[in-house]
Amino acid sequence: MNSITGGPAISQQRIVRTQIPGPNSLKLQNRRAEAVTSAIPSVLPIYVTAAGGGILVDADGNQLIDLASGVGVSTVGNANPKVVEAVTRQINAFTHTAFFVTPYEGYVEVCEKLNSITPGTHAKRTALFNSGSEAVENAVKVARKATGRQAIVVLEHAYHGRTNLTLAMTAKAAPFKLGFGPLASEIYRVPASYPYRDGLSGEEAATLVINAIESRIGATEVAAIVVEPIQGEGGFIVPAPGYLTALQSYAHTNGILIIADEVQSGTGRTGDWFASEHEQIVPDLMAIGKGVGGGLPLSAVTGRAELMDAVQPGGLGGTYSGNPAACASALAAIAEITDNGLLEAARKIGETAISRFATAQKLPGSPIGDIRGRGAMIAIELVLPGTKTPAPDLARAAARLCHEQGVLVLVTGTHGNVIRLLPPLVIGQDLLQDGLDVLIEALSIATAQTLGENK
Repeated sequence: MNSITGGPAISQQRIVRTQIPGPNSLKLQNRRAEAVTSAIPSVLPIYVTAAGGGILVDADGNQLIDLASGVGVSTVGNANPKVVEAVTRQINAFTHTAFFVTPYEGYVEVCEKLNSITPGTHAKRTALFNSGSEAVENAVKVARKATGRQAIVVLEHAYHGRTNLTLAMTAKAAPFKLGFGPLASEIYRVPASYPYRDGLSGEEAATLVINAIESRIGATEVAAIVVEPIQGEGGFIVPAPGYLTALQSYAHTNGILIIADEVQSGTGRTGDWFASEHEQIVPDLMAIGKGVGGGLPLSAVTGRAELMDAVQPGGLGGTYSGNPAACASALAAIAEITDNGLLEAARKIGETAISRFATAQKLPGSPIGDIRGRGAMIAIELVLPGTKTPAPDLARAAARLCHEQGVLVLVTGTHGNVIRLLPPLVIGQDLLQDGLDVLIEALSIATAQTLGENK
């Protein structure tokens, strides 16, 4: 079966023709070593020549099941026909003018769409950028300008980007932050809600945050609390019910803004347009990225009109921000999600994965400590069986076995013990089930090899 959205005529099946990575990819890897800095690694050094639906084709003709989507970017699949057609039409017209020099309709239309689909019925304004880091950084700029305050509160386990400011906001030191200081100031870290490990209700976890703000910062100094409605690099942590609503209530009582970093969790990934909807919060500002661009570099900040318009003319923007081709791609991707029922598809992906993992978790000696996520943003946290001790070696071993069998998965989490799945929303159920078969078998083999169990 070909991709359900058309695109390249790539059969939607896993095919392993060579060792992975194969000889052609290894040759390219040798070239890379001579040309590309070692500071930029790759999870799996296969060299992709084509992709479509839920399949990546490498330089050796292997077809791998894509359970990563470029870390959530190719939400509507690679080479989606609507995206290809829209981008082709746009680049045939013109490729760039810089919106702040001479504007164009595509930029305006993307802003209109985001104002429409983001939570809340209040008046909104949007600005476009290139990356998730840029979106987060500009959301902070808006919050500081609009409130006249400096302090930014962030959560444990957070990841917000690789710029100087967003690195300061990111929790994990290695590999992101080591040696890059001094980092931006007036960033304060408070406890996140991590139900599997803290055992707290949402209200209890929020009380820890509130107490920390009151004792260490002072509410009147805080411009914004920045939250990921589902923490991404931290391990796909879903907060306990009531955590974010309690934070929002406290914030609004004290003139503090809520910034939702929906770079990874937004644009249909969780089965709603944005993960904030699941948590019943209406952020004052939202950072949007990854999947919104349909595979091209695009990000956005959408927020309350009075906040966004508090910034002086010229205070936001950038040369490539809201590039015409990226805007065309974004509009096509949003249309694809709407027209082809991809929100429901995301929910179905989540139901399938959670059901399979729940069955595997019940097996004797299972290393699956926790199953969490929403929609097509699902993860399993691996631990030493019978404990909550993180098992990062096991996660890496299981991922490596998956890669060898032609299934691309990612390892993440503060402790490096979480396997996360971010498949394209267009992946077929048969292909998804095959990928889950491989992953569950890999867990069994890795558990036996890594922990010395007899299975």
